[in-house]
Amino acid sequence: MERNKVIRDQIKEDNYKVFALLGNYLNHAPDFIIKEEIGEIVKDGVSYEYAFAVILAAAFGLDVVDHVDDKDLFNNYFNKMIHKLDANEYYNNPYYKNIKIPTVKIGNCELKYEKYKPFEGFVCDDIIQTKEGRQIPQIGFFETEFSFPAILENERIWMTITPNEIETMKDAVDKAFGHVLAFGLGLGYYAYMVSEKDQVESITIVEKNEDVIHLFTKYVLPQFKNAQKIKIIQADAFEYAQNHILEGKYDFVFTDLWHDVSDGIDMYLKMKKYEKQSPNTIFSYWIEKSILCYL
Repeated sequence: MERNKVIRDQIKEDNYKVFALLGNYLNHAPDFIIKEEIGEIVKDGVSYEYAFAVILAAAFGLDVVDHVDDKDLFNNYFNKMIHKLDANEYYNNPYYKNIKIPTVKIGNCELKYEKYKPFEGFVCDDIIQTKEGRQIPQIGFFETEFSFPAILENERIWMTITPNEIETMKDAVDKAFGHVLAFGLGLGYYAYMVSEKDQVESITIVEKNEDVIHLFTKYVLPQFKNAQKIKIIQADAFEYAQNHILEGKYDFVFTDLWHDVSDGIDMYLKMKKYEKQSPNTIFSYWIEKSILCYL
């Protein structure tokens, strides 16, 4: 029993260390790794993912050759964490193919395309939790420059449609049916994807920010083939959930109000309380798997 506790404590320590290292990297130098460094390593016949992981580990100060603990950390996390993504797979996504984003500004909000540099690292999917309790972030990169739609607020990226959004919304898109309620509009990715489904009759979107609504309704919504399915309500999500969620008799509710886990936990727990008001409704939450890793 004591040995099991020691192992659990070590895994928790490893989780914390990996998240701390990655947080610093993603927040301060996500474009640290460059093509030339990768090229030198892949000459030896290893994969791009392995080359990326080795460079990242070295930047973190890990000695994965001579230090046993560092080597174990690398093998337990880095080998399962790094992914070279195919740009064409995402450019062929229905939203990317059919919706064109202009560069335009309304109020403090600006609609435009942003870019990932070649080999720039970014979160690309939910955290994977192993049976042993290891929490493995999912970090992706492209070999070439990659453009993605974004909304900026006061010149800072606020909402995006990146591979992370696409991957982490797949389940909520697949399961949506009937009358759908979505908390959070963004660039309308979720609304577009579910509006394309024959099983979905209507999509009601609750969004608080007036500028975001204006950008979407003027420049994005007219491009939707099934725009008639969509209704937008300007309101606070929690006020609407408290007072109006029963009125719509929704079959499926998807909540996407947070930027990441750090600001999402409290809102997630608050929204979960409203499920009991609609026992016949299915509820889904963006990046719920990652949030649950912290609860």
